[in-house]
Amino acid sequence: MTSSMTAGGGQFPAPPFTGVYDTDRELATARLRNATEQLAALPPRPRRSPADTTRAQRTHDAARQMRTDFLNLHAGRVYDTLTAGRTAHLRLAELAHAAGRDFPGLAPSARQLADEAGRTQAGKEGWEIDQGILFRALLRAPGPGTHLMESMLRPTPRALELLPGFRDTGEAVLKAARLERRRGAGFVTITNGHCLNAEDNQYVTDLETLVDLVLLDPQVRVGVLRGGFMTHPRYAGRRVFSAGINLKELRAGNISFVDFLLGRELGFISKLMRGLLRPDAPWPGTEVQKPWLGVVDGFAIGGGAQILLACDRVLAAGDAYFSLPAAQEGIVPGVANLRLTRFLGARQARRVVLWGRRIEAGEPGASLVFDEVVAPDALDAAVAESVARLAEPAVVANRAMLNLADEPAEELRAYLAEFALRQALRAYSPDVLAKLHR
Repeated sequence: MTSSMTAGGGQFPAPPFTGVYDTDRELATARLRNATEQLAALPPRPRRSPADTTRAQRTHDAARQMRTDFLNLHAGRVYDTLTAGRTAHLRLAELAHAAGRDFPGLAPSARQLADEAGRTQAGKEGWEIDQGILFRALLRAPGPGTHLMESMLRPTPRALELLPGFRDTGEAVLKAARLERRRGAGFVTITNGHCLNAEDNQYVTDLETLVDLVLLDPQVRVGVLRGGFMTHPRYAGRRVFSAGINLKELRAGNISFVDFLLGRELGFISKLMRGLLRPDAPWPGTEVQKPWLGVVDGFAIGGGAQILLACDRVLAAGDAYFSLPAAQEGIVPGVANLRLTRFLGARQARRVVLWGRRIEAGEPGASLVFDEVVAPDALDAAVAESVARLAEPAVVANRAMLNLADEPAEELRAYLAEFALRQALRAYSPDVLAKLHR
């Protein structure tokens, strides 16, 4: 059923789309423009009266139903228009920008998103939900969804720019992480030490860049991910893997849906498992894969725990722990809901995700997430041994086949399509906004 908007922001059934692309596009554009004008006439979200809030919600609901109905019919045509018949390989942010420009009302415009900049999460209109609707539809469509996933597996322009210098020096130092090449291994150290290596937009951008460099450098055979030493007063001088999403940044409205909440899943975490697609690589393969070792000091919470699920081997200090408190925070823990059941089984996965159960490195059963637990002062030696084993020539082919068996690309695509919308909705849900305020 299709919905439309009255001048007062109400809802009523509208004539169904015809299935003819040009006709439906014209109809959708006109009515979505009307919805945008209605919302623009209201006060900004924090200053709305209860009546204004109700009117805005009704207008959004009707517009979002129309976007969904249009995209259910025409996602393939929309994607082909944006990518010149799938000859252009646009990343998420580029695709979102192009959609806002070329399909007015179907996705937020650059101006609408710029107006949101500087607002707290609670003060935003919530246009990122409409981006979630767009990406859900594009990822659900097999052809466009596969093409988009493959586009996100290409090296980033930033990594290609830094690659010559890294090959020469064996070092790349970015704001939130650094990379060192030592004895055939690429050691990625997370350096967001002021916030316990919590994840923010910069973290995601820097981690993807360094993962690309590890995969692009032929002198590197194994990637290693480890947290650096903290400057945070509570853990000063100690290593920590990651405290998960930076909730202060989310409250301030600085966590991007496209670049962070969705981009990390399709970008650097997917690259850990699936490698890079290189269109210039010789036949028979266009992907560059390498094994990854995760090393956990202190704790791997939330997003940090999600990263470990994409690693081939995980070492942990004896006092470390693993947790996914996303349900308590109010959000979805990335692709962990897809992957964790394979590690723990269905019942244990629910205890971790829904009930907030922590897995301590020293407890029975910890081997389901930690391959080896050693004393903190023995971690360096364990890392060296693991790197040597993972550097064996047949490891790459076998880990590729294991990942294919564990998580076929079509299974991941279907999961990410639903995740795109559900995560966007959760980021603006009343309970999450209330928790962030507290």
